[in-house]
Amino acid sequence: MVTINDIAKKAKVSKSTVSKVINNYKGVGDDTKEKVLKIMKENNYWPNSVARSLSTKKSHTIGIFGPQILNNFFFREVFEGIENIMGDKGYDLLYFTNKQWDESWVDYSYKEKCENRNVDGVIMMGYGKVNIAQFDRLLNSEIPSVFVDLDLVGSNTSYITSDNTGGARKAVEYLYNLGHKKIAMIRGLNGFKVATDRFVGFQQAVKALNLPYNSKWMFDGDYSMETGYQSMKEILRLEEKPTAIFAEDLIAIGAIKAIREADLSVPEDFSVIGFDSIEIGRHYHLTTIAQDQIGLGQAASKLLLNIINQKSFSPIILPTRLIEGETCKEI
Repeated sequence: MVTINDIAKKAKVSKSTVSKVINNYKGVGDDTKEKVLKIMKENNYWPNSVARSLSTKKSHTIGIFGPQILNNFFFREVFEGIENIMGDKGYDLLYFTNKQWDESWVDYSYKEKCENRNVDGVIMMGYGKVNIAQFDRLLNSEIPSVFVDLDLVGSNTSYITSDNTGGARKAVEYLYNLGHKKIAMIRGLNGFKVATDRFVGFQQAVKALNLPYNSKWMFDGDYSMETGYQSMKEILRLEEKPTAIFAEDLIAIGAIKAIREADLSVPEDFSVIGFDSIEIGRHYHLTTIAQDQIGLGQAASKLLLNIINQKSFSPIILPTRLIEGETCKEI
């Protein structure tokens, strides 16, 4: 097995010079750097990641926390954006799956998990503001961290989200321009920033357009088709029904299912508009307010790299856009 000493001997340079080339440090001439890299390539040599982390104090590994990310239509695409940027920058991704530490006798937190795996930074996805104290140790540590859709900040922490408030206003305004005045909202889980922001935007638009607000048209639930299905069944039992439904894409698909089961049609009987533009929604030709999921992942990665490299950073809010499908109709 070829070692760093072998490369130094073949290149007729010191071991420290080879180390500088490997870690892209300054102080090595272009000719020398080129020669060392050529010999490394000829001998198929690359340093052991553990040894490299000991010398550079960096593991070139980014941790990712998130409940059920890989089974989530939305975060699956965010993850793709993270891979795009971090992979190009030479980082591996470590997806934390071990849930046993929640029940361990050890006083463990996200901070200790990151330290135990020696990650250079961490991206947190899919968390709400319930039990927000669980992040205190991480926020007070020196570990660079970026939250997706949770507005936490610190000396080494920032966040990224989409303009959920503006996007919700956009959805209501679109329905209003189609003639809808009675609009229901199935808003997702309480305690989550995206659900709160979208409800704020919904209320702003309803007030600005002087539309009727009916608490019986407002529903909460998790981000699932079942939530949309059950909520829509309740709407169908109402004496005074809305003419349009606004919900996150997966919830909206559940609502469409309930409408069709009642021998009614979308958009002839009800217009339905979603939020997110996830892949499954495209198969339903769902009109929706689109987020750039891949762009979220890419921007989260760039933000984290700025923190890691001690560059200036601040929270990022990405724009949304309307995608017209076939689930809304003028009345």
